[in-house]
Amino acid sequence: MVPVISRLLVLLSPFALTLTSCGPGAAAVPPLEPAPAGLDGQKLNVPADNPLTAAKAHLGKMLFFDKRLSKDGSMSCQTCHVHEKAWTDGVALSKKVDGTMNTRNSPSLYNVGYQPHYYWDGRADTMEKNVEAAWKGHMGGDPDAMAKTLGEIAGYKAAFQAAFNEAPSGANMVKALTSFVRTLQSGGAPADKAMLSDAAKRGQAHFTARCSMCHMPPLYTDMQFHNVGVGDPKDLGRGKIDATKMGAFKTPSLRGAARSAPYFHDGSVATLEEAVAIMARAGNDNEHLDPILKGMKAMPALTEADLKDLVEFVKALDSKETFTPPTLP
Repeated sequence: MVPVISRLLVLLSPFALTLTSCGPGAAAVPPLEPAPAGLDGQKLNVPADNPLTAAKAHLGKMLFFDKRLSKDGSMSCQTCHVHEKAWTDGVALSKKVDGTMNTRNSPSLYNVGYQPHYYWDGRADTMEKNVEAAWKGHMGGDPDAMAKTLGEIAGYKAAFQAAFNEAPSGANMVKALTSFVRTLQSGGAPADKAMLSDAAKRGQAHFTARCSMCHMPPLYTDMQFHNVGVGDPKDLGRGKIDATKMGAFKTPSLRGAARSAPYFHDGSVATLEEAVAIMARAGNDNEHLDPILKGMKAMPALTEADLKDLVEFVKALDSKETFTPPTLP
């Protein structure tokens, strides 16, 4: 990795882009800042052809909130990824711009910049592929045509020059969007600061014994795929790509989970308490249940009090960072 990218990977946090975007014609760019507490030492997955810069992230923030990126101007990326809901949308399945429904729950965008695979089944191996496909498929986006339209707006023209030193293009819009998404980090939660309640401390002990193999600190995911017996068995998940992973889906990070209901890949579980209870009993039995969960079946069942403590620990993984939406050109 070239030195300039290495330096930029250190200068990152969700606080980096809290300043409102500048008005038309302005080119001032808020700087990237250090990673939040708890994520020290983690390496972002940044492709060589899209090095992270403050200018690209600044531009991407505006694009993320701009409904002009959808076919009919009715939605933006933010429509399905809301900060107050841990960058999810709070519904089981979201509606596409053409009125059809998605078949999977909108995942949280917290810390996805560290992931090696994207979508619940991991079918995209770069965030850039994921973002472009979601933009076209979910929002009806026409990247090059929309880039031409935005290029006629003074504020965007200046922002693209600052970020890429060239006129807007669909490809550069994708690069800017992914640069912004890589800054959506969750850290500095009570669990990172050793500010746990007594209940959360007890829950942490249960978590370490039962959950940490798949929800590994500090990102609280192993970035792997597991069958937990939730959802329609006809949805093969990772099994479409890897026949040994039938009905398996990516382990979601638990950072921000207190705000990201409903849960699991199909959004079928309404509350955090219910989701924790399912996983504490090692998932739902089925012929493809993950071996790790099969091993957990032999463990003593948690009491209702234990489950409440476990929920309190998961809640203590929620960061409280502020976020200010951009002012669009």
